[in-house]
Amino acid sequence: MPDASMSPRPHAVVIGAGVGGLAAAIRLGARGYAVTVLDKLDKPGGRAYVFEQDGFQFDAGPTIITAPYLFEELWTLCGKRMADHVTLVPMDPFYKIRFDDGRVFTYRGDMEAMREEVARFEPNDVAGFDRFMKASERIYQTAFEKLADQPFNSLRFTAGELVEMVRLGGHRSVYATVSKYLSHPLLRLTFSFHPLLIGGNPFSATAYYCLIAHLEKKHGVHFAMGGTGALVRGMADLIEGQGNRVRYGVEVERIEVEDGRAAGVRLADGERVAADLVISNADSAWTYGKLLADAPRKRWSDAKLSRASYSMGLFVWYFGTNRRFDDVDHHTMVMGPRYRELLRDIFERKHLAEDFSLYLHRPTATDPSLAPAGGDAFYALVPVPNLQSGTDWTVEGERFRARVQKRLEETMLPGLGEAIVSSRIMTPLDFQDRLLSVEGAGFSLEPKLFQSAWFRPHNLSEEVENLYLVGAGTHPGAGLPGVLCSARVLDRVIPGLAETGAEAGGEAPAHA
Repeated sequence: MPDASMSPRPHAVVIGAGVGGLAAAIRLGARGYAVTVLDKLDKPGGRAYVFEQDGFQFDAGPTIITAPYLFEELWTLCGKRMADHVTLVPMDPFYKIRFDDGRVFTYRGDMEAMREEVARFEPNDVAGFDRFMKASERIYQTAFEKLADQPFNSLRFTAGELVEMVRLGGHRSVYATVSKYLSHPLLRLTFSFHPLLIGGNPFSATAYYCLIAHLEKKHGVHFAMGGTGALVRGMADLIEGQGNRVRYGVEVERIEVEDGRAAGVRLADGERVAADLVISNADSAWTYGKLLADAPRKRWSDAKLSRASYSMGLFVWYFGTNRRFDDVDHHTMVMGPRYRELLRDIFERKHLAEDFSLYLHRPTATDPSLAPAGGDAFYALVPVPNLQSGTDWTVEGERFRARVQKRLEETMLPGLGEAIVSSRIMTPLDFQDRLLSVEGAGFSLEPKLFQSAWFRPHNLSEEVENLYLVGAGTHPGAGLPGVLCSARVLDRVIPGLAETGAEAGGEAPAHA
């Protein structure tokens, strides 16, 4: 592969081969840039990395695909069809929610089936459910269709949106908004837990995140055959097909700044890679606190970064079995005995509690090829405090894994212990050391009101010219739709790109 930095085309360096960085590289390449993507890992993905061991394939992180048109758009930009390279399968049900008392809510895209599920818990909440879904649609139309790929670089623009935010109840929390419409405590949990999928506390995340309910209804929940890793590999192939390059096993030590402008990057081995512009898909707090440590900073100073609120941490146990558990669905939320108080322990007290809730992923329910014949691949993802808790995960990691196994044996997977043939864990310590996430946060900065939109690190850096940010730590936030939209914002803020626009087929936000 030729060195893109030697091309006569303008050269862009992308730091990080996560989904946001890969999407940014594709969009830049489609508009004539020579692009070099740099990543410290040995293959693409970042949080969407794929672990392969003992004949199993484990998606490291995101597994729920809710806005497939955002991926399809990238293939269209390259003159290709995603369906020729990646197969997406719609999920039905989307997922199941198992409560601590053993009751189960089956979450589907079919609204009549959802009304029947709501009625099983509380018949009087059916009308409220309908009103909530209409409210979710209104929020979606503003917060996602109108604003998700709109840069919030201007305080004047942000002020202009405040009236709409108040009108839609964005000053309230997700849980408070859901509680306006639903009375049953388990239904309030069912329709408020979604911010946890992007690192937010339902009791403090802005009600804008209620849009997720309509997003799922409108676009469905999908799974990529071969796992999310199949999408990531396809994106890396698109970059190379554009004549650009992804380099693995190289760590960026700092962004080089000359006369207030990003001029390239310096690698840990001393190599300098020059660039006309730099896009950072690294954690935004890492970008400013580490990669720009020597640069003067006005807004994102070390003091401000130390005062910021970071998302919860994640404990993830990947395990493979020598038999199948065919009564377990693809996606299951296994709830513990507490909700509000557990989240207070995680987000406020930074205390690793004895109880927990978890997300159980069984991709072999849909794609058996991810495990050896007759086996299953799983992961159990548990929200935990980030590293500000002081938890020593080198000691607690295996203890906690054993507790997760015991919980699964008691609830979803009887006899699990005798069937395990492959196992590995990730803790907040791995997120810090392997993924360079400040405080070991699973989703960068916590998505609450005053850390969203204008208050979040901007896609167009406030500190350095020719520096741009994509990924979970910038606008609009974490989750696959969020990081893909952060790359879309580049079409509006990088000179020379806005004129061509982002119209590339698929369903774009209404203003695009």
